Amino acid sequence: MSGTSSPEAVKKLLENMQGDLRGLSLECRKKFPPVKEAAESGIIKVKTIAARNTDILAALKENSSEVVQPFLMGCGTKEPKITQLCLAAIQRLMSHEVVSEAAAGNIINMLWQLMENSLEELKLLQTVLVLLTTNTVVHDEALSKAIVLCFRLHFTKDNITNNTAAATVRQVVTVVFERVVAEDERYKDTIDQPVAVQGNSNRRSVSTLKPCAKDAYMLFQDLCQLVNADAPYWLVGMTEMTRTFGLELLESVLNDFPQVFLQHQEFSFLLKERVCPLVIKLFSPNIKFRQGSSTSSSPAPVEKPYFPICMRLLRVVSVLIKQFYSLLVTECEIFLSLLVKFLDADKPQWLRAVAVESIHRLCVQPQLLRSFCQSYDMKQHSTKVFRDIVNALGSFIQSLFLVPSTGNTSATPNQTGSNASGNAGSAQTSPGVLGIGGGATVLPAFEYRGTWIPILNVTVQGSAKATYLEMLDKVEPPTIPEGYAMSVAFHCLLDLVRGITTMIEGELGEAETVSQTTAETTSLPAQSSEQQDLQSVSDQSEKELVSRAVWEEMVNACWCGLLAALSLLLDASTDEAATENILKAELTMAALCGRLGLVTSRDAFITAICKGSLPPHYALTVLNSTTAALSSKSYSIQGQNVQMISPSSESHQQVVAVGQPLALQPQGTVMLTSKNIQCMRTLLNLAHCHGAVLGTSWQLVLATLQHLVWILGLKPGVGGALKPGRAVEGPSTVLTTAVMTDLPVISNILSRLFESSQYLDDVSLHHLINALCSLSLEAMDMAYGNNKEPSLFAVAKLLETGLVNMHRIEILWRPLTGHLLEKVCQHPNSRMREWGAEALTSLIKAGLTFSHDPPLSQNQRLQLLLLNPLKELSNISHPDIRIKQLECVLQILQSQGDSLGPGWPLVLGVMGAIRSDQGESLIRTAFQCLQLVVTDFLPTMPCTCLQIVVEVAGSFGLHNQELNISLTSIGLLWNISDYFFQRGEIIEKELNKEEAVLQKQAEEKGVMLNRPFHPASPFDCLWLCLYAKLGELCVDPRPAVRKSAGQTLFSTIGAHGTLLQHSTWHTVIWKVLFHLLDRVRESSTTADKEKIESGGGNILIHHSRDTAEKQWAETWVLTLAGVARIFNTRRYLLQPLGDFSQAWDVLLDHIQSAALSKNNEVSLAALKSFQEILQIVSPVRDSEKPDTPPAINVSVPVVVGTTTATSLGRSFMRTDSIGERIGRYNGSEPPVITDEIEDLNLWWAAWNSWYRIGSESTRPPVTCDKLTFIPSQPFLTALIQIFPALYQHIKTGFSMDDLQKLGVILHGAVSVPISSDASPFILPSYTEAVLTSLQEAVLTALDVLQKAICVGSESMQIMYPAIFDQLLAFVEFSCKPPQYGQLETKHIANAKYNQAEWVALNYVPFAERSLEVVVDLYQKTACHKAVVTEKVLQNIIKTLRIPLSLKYSCPSESTWKLAVSSLLKVLSIGLPVARQHASSGKFDSMWPELANTFEDFLFTKSTPPDNLSIQEFQKNESIDVEVVQLISTEILPYANFIPKEFVGQIMTMLNKGSIHSQSSSFTEAEIDIRMREEFSKVCFETLLQFSFSNKVTTPQEGYISRMALSVLLKRSQDVLHRYIEDERLSGKCPLPRQQVTEIIFVLKAVSTLIDSLKKTQPENVDANTWAQVIALYPTLVECITCSSSEVCSALKEALVPFKDFMHPPASKEKDKGASKLSISLSCLR
Repeated sequence: MSGTSSPEAVKKLLENMQGDLRGLSLECRKKFPPVKEAAESGIIKVKTIAARNTDILAALKENSSEVVQPFLMGCGTKEPKITQLCLAAIQRLMSHEVVSEAAAGNIINMLWQLMENSLEELKLLQTVLVLLTTNTVVHDEALSKAIVLCFRLHFTKDNITNNTAAATVRQVVTVVFERVVAEDERYKDTIDQPVAVQGNSNRRSVSTLKPCAKDAYMLFQDLCQLVNADAPYWLVGMTEMTRTFGLELLESVLNDFPQVFLQHQEFSFLLKERVCPLVIKLFSPNIKFRQGSSTSSSPAPVEKPYFPICMRLLRVVSVLIKQFYSLLVTECEIFLSLLVKFLDADKPQWLRAVAVESIHRLCVQPQLLRSFCQSYDMKQHSTKVFRDIVNALGSFIQSLFLVPSTGNTSATPNQTGSNASGNAGSAQTSPGVLGIGGGATVLPAFEYRGTWIPILNVTVQGSAKATYLEMLDKVEPPTIPEGYAMSVAFHCLLDLVRGITTMIEGELGEAETVSQTTAETTSLPAQSSEQQDLQSVSDQSEKELVSRAVWEEMVNACWCGLLAALSLLLDASTDEAATENILKAELTMAALCGRLGLVTSRDAFITAICKGSLPPHYALTVLNSTTAALSSKSYSIQGQNVQMISPSSESHQQVVAVGQPLALQPQGTVMLTSKNIQCMRTLLNLAHCHGAVLGTSWQLVLATLQHLVWILGLKPGVGGALKPGRAVEGPSTVLTTAVMTDLPVISNILSRLFESSQYLDDVSLHHLINALCSLSLEAMDMAYGNNKEPSLFAVAKLLETGLVNMHRIEILWRPLTGHLLEKVCQHPNSRMREWGAEALTSLIKAGLTFSHDPPLSQNQRLQLLLLNPLKELSNISHPDIRIKQLECVLQILQSQGDSLGPGWPLVLGVMGAIRSDQGESLIRTAFQCLQLVVTDFLPTMPCTCLQIVVEVAGSFGLHNQELNISLTSIGLLWNISDYFFQRGEIIEKELNKEEAVLQKQAEEKGVMLNRPFHPASPFDCLWLCLYAKLGELCVDPRPAVRKSAGQTLFSTIGAHGTLLQHSTWHTVIWKVLFHLLDRVRESSTTADKEKIESGGGNILIHHSRDTAEKQWAETWVLTLAGVARIFNTRRYLLQPLGDFSQAWDVLLDHIQSAALSKNNEVSLAALKSFQEILQIVSPVRDSEKPDTPPAINVSVPVVVGTTTATSLGRSFMRTDSIGERIGRYNGSEPPVITDEIEDLNLWWAAWNSWYRIGSESTRPPVTCDKLTFIPSQPFLTALIQIFPALYQHIKTGFSMDDLQKLGVILHGAVSVPISSDASPFILPSYTEAVLTSLQEAVLTALDVLQKAICVGSESMQIMYPAIFDQLLAFVEFSCKPPQYGQLETKHIANAKYNQAEWVALNYVPFAERSLEVVVDLYQKTACHKAVVTEKVLQNIIKTLRIPLSLKYSCPSESTWKLAVSSLLKVLSIGLPVARQHASSGKFDSMWPELANTFEDFLFTKSTPPDNLSIQEFQKNESIDVEVVQLISTEILPYANFIPKEFVGQIMTMLNKGSIHSQSSSFTEAEIDIRMREEFSKVCFETLLQFSFSNKVTTPQEGYISRMALSVLLKRSQDVLHRYIEDERLSGKCPLPRQQVTEIIFVLKAVSTLIDSLKKTQPENVDANTWAQVIALYPTLVECITCSSSEVCSALKEALVPFKDFMHPPASKEKDKGASKLSISLSCLR
């Protein structure tokens, strides 16, 4: 129950009414009796009503016309007191709502009269107000009258009345519209059919509207008419009206009752048809007006803009836009365009200010802005209103800076100081610096290129509280304080950004939550809206797509203008708070663009912040390129260009830091101001909070941070965090205390920024990593070519990012490590490299220690991924990087060695990748790692990695930096082999398991399993790899390494070779041992012969090792011996292999090439190896076989020579015997027994090799110079000594050809001279007749042969002649030492030991021994068919003829003596044989040879030496006599079996011997001895003996006698004749002694002959013989005259026998006989 209708209130009302009526009657009692009466009747009326009715108020209202009548009459009196009383009473009635419509009409009419009389104006207004507000009875015309009444009172002269009336009008207008709202509320349930509204321009009200709405409609329509200066339709009686008031009323209605206009089409129509055209019309002066334009140019003067109207119009426009935007889309477009125009620089300052305020009102309504964007910017042919507004604000701000403001009261400040704060104390203070008590307070302001604009505190954030739009009382345009417009515009921008971003981000958030709940989470499209791929968001709802399009359009429309304005403001700002706001705006925009995926705009805002962080004009490419791209777009705003203004450098900011720019060339220093630091913090904030949307802009952000960090001198520390540190070079960084306290904070934020990267999604994280990488690339480019400190920011931050993202390291590992590996670690700048390696190794270590889920042990892929970069580092050659890498490996081994598992190959790979050229320390560190592995980790690593360990250890052996490392690594290989041996079974099992898996995989893929030494079992392959590695080391360039490796290889094969499967031995032989031999051979043959001065340092080298060639020789020796030993000791394993014979051939080939190498050491050793493999005997037959395990039938070698039982047992050290092992390996294979034939083939192969060695090594060189290589004696001796052993195996097939081959070699070997420096050790002193060991060996070889032939078959005996030939050839050496090619040899006596000359051996003892052998052999074999057939005897004689003919000229006297005795021995055996075979003619050619031999010996051309003693001479003569005796006993008696030519020669010879012939050099004393009288005598006697042999058995014998005589006689005749001649010529001089001797001898011979003839039977003497004898006589007689007594005595003896011929002349018959004799003698002659 309302307060006015309660019983008490009603009671009080009745009392008051009665009181009022009484008062009225009292007042009017005198002057106005009618009124008094009316009053009194009124009292009665009231009482009656009260008495009669229960509902008193309703009754009162019914009768209100009567009740009110007295009061109306009272008002009509126009008496002030009465009027006041009446009005008060009426008001009371009204307030109790007891006035009916009729009464109300009457009241209004009464009030109108009062108004026209200008009475009680204020009371009137009050009454009207009460009447209209308390109830709704006043309608239509009454209402219009009431309203007109108020209007009219507004225009009275009285100020108070005016103002009160204005207020009343406002209230009344409001009431009218409130009634409509109430009416609508009442009828809201009944739905009307909306009727199409006609263009209704007459004053009749609209029929479809309800009463209150109709009133309101009429009122609003008339207000429009009035403002437009037209007559009202409904408000009849209006006398005057102002536009300003009309506009205010319109604005309040529109502002307060938008729903009326929106709900009723009639009202909407009014808005469109009346209000908008009116506003546009009223705006026209403002639009046309140009400040400063001359009026004369236009025909009609342009109306000046009028501030009150203009301002009110803008207010109306603001309301229209705000409330009816949806109705008035087109109209609003016009209004907004107008607003934008009002900001132009040529508009009055006040107009621009109010326009900015209006725009500000729009800017705080983001939803409205969104609508603009949807309605205009997004429509095809529409004005881009939203964009224009923002751009207009931008150009407005710009214009304020560029054009001095005309409306400004203060003059444009002139800048003199460079720094506002710096000049604070100077006399000429800059504007904005208020001097207060000597201190300076800086006003917040913008300052740009000399223009200083203060920042005023104009509004609270987010509200558009206008100043000038509220100046409704001002008629003149106000003066706008400096900076006001700028401040409002500034707030516009801030509010605009804040509104848009809050709205869009809110909606975005909602959209994202919706999409997340619908499980289809689609990440923000990374492309910009232009390229947006619709399919990628096809699952999103249509609505979201629409929203997204609007958001993007809003941002696209506004970002350029915003950025231009904000950048300019940021540059101009001198106030920290303002700067903060600008930066915040830029940051929120950047983040928003990022979220929407608008890359260009996002980057532009970020660039702006970045530029703000850096000193002006700082050369940073990333930013400059972005800006260039932006400034190339200039945004046109109604013909005006908004350019991106480049920042001005004259920033009046406090400098807080001075540092060096990060640039290629140092450019002095740069200064950072506090604003730069502020921007930097914003940048950090942006990166920290919005990292996820930065995408590619990370590059900008990080590049900038890098430069700032550099300028501030922050340097990276452990883990990548940046700490303040001094710059290494250049002027030190100068920091103020202000910034010093900031640095730790900045550093901390920086670290937190990268820590927060763990919350980024994967895509954003990739963007961050990519940005850091490209930043790092730039830093690297800068660090090229100079040794400046590089910027390590990017590398440090990559490390930091990696460390905090360990939980998802797989995502970023490849790009992260890839960059560090390929770029940073390979950079020439050492500091840069060092950090790259530091970062990489830290990441790897962190990755391995991080507790991943699942753990690394179960995630092998990840483990390998983490370790891979460590291995990749090996491709970098910088030693500092490699040291880091190896240190990392060492740490990993120490901390994680046990759990590396599948990572082992990578870790080992790192160690193995170290090359020799990488420096000692590097190799040492790597080797340390390897030693650690071998000592501690072999059991923990997978067995498949053992092979890699072997390879790595081997590779260290090959490093040539540090010999100790190489040798130690060989030791490691030995340790590894021991480990294999001890854990063989475990390793074998594991490897076989692995092998099965691999085999299966290979089969699935359909490829072959590919691994080294494939067919062998995996465990054997491991061994083979070990052997192969050692094999490589055996050919290392360093002798010590080769030696050590060789010993280790052969020891390993010796000690552990039994573990190998039988078939694997094939690989050992071919791939390991022979391969090694090949390489050693090749290296040895090509080794350098240059002398090595010293072995490094001051180590002296022995002369036997002072060339590379000699050092290789040692290796060759070692290797060959090792291989030969294996062939010897493991023969039982090797022989069953299928290709043992090929292997044997290859081994022999190696022995051969070593034996033929031009190095005595190698060649000798090769022969020792040859001897070693020849000690093997053929496998024994089954019957003789020792007990072997029954598992398999293996031939066990019978040990030869010195090998003792213990050495045999050594092979059986394993508990399972070799036999068992082989059995186990062979399994199903049948046992292999080598057969004889194969074995024989082996020996023949050996023989062929031996032959080739022999023939090559003993063949004389073609040319001879100093460098000619001549084999040594020990070599040749060893070579020949091999033959007997070898022969034992091949004798069955040894043929004549082979024998000849042997002969060539033996001959060649003996012919080789020795070098003078070796001769003292080999040669005996010349006088001793001793054989050298070589000669002994040669003879032994022949001896072995001879003995073998002796017991051999018939077929073998044909070899005797060849042996004789060979021996005889040696015999010849006694006189003709063999020539070795063209080599000059000196006699030992002349050789100088210290010169490289060749000395011929003393061959005499050898030749003589050979001769003895010949005689010996001949004695045994004279009768052999072959010996007879092959003319051996002839050859012997032919050979002996040489020394015999030389006789005294022989090198040694013993030679010819031995030759004679040998000849005698041989003939004594051979001649009977020859006679035996006389008929066959086999010996025909021997006789002349024998004759010549006798001739050459008995009548030698050589003279005996001068010092020959008489005894010696006699001895020698006795030898000659022996020969003649042999002739007389063995030859001449058998003349009938002997060719007669031969006998003739013998006779001639005896004849020659029978006459003295002696050397001319004898002295008189020796004459008798030297005459060889004994010899002559024997000759003569023999001649004679055979001349007159008593028995002439054959005609041939007689022939011999006759021939002998005739020869003898003729010779005597010649000598005598010559003597007589000489005697005659000489006169007194005595003849030479030898001639005298000769004549004496002849004379003696003649006497002897005659004696002999006498003794012979006469029938035996031919008549001719006698004739010849007698013919001597005259010659003898002529000699009588000789002077020599000796001759005379001899002559006497010769002449005496002639007495027997003194016969008297005979008868004719006798004459016949004499003539016969003479005939026969003459025939003989």
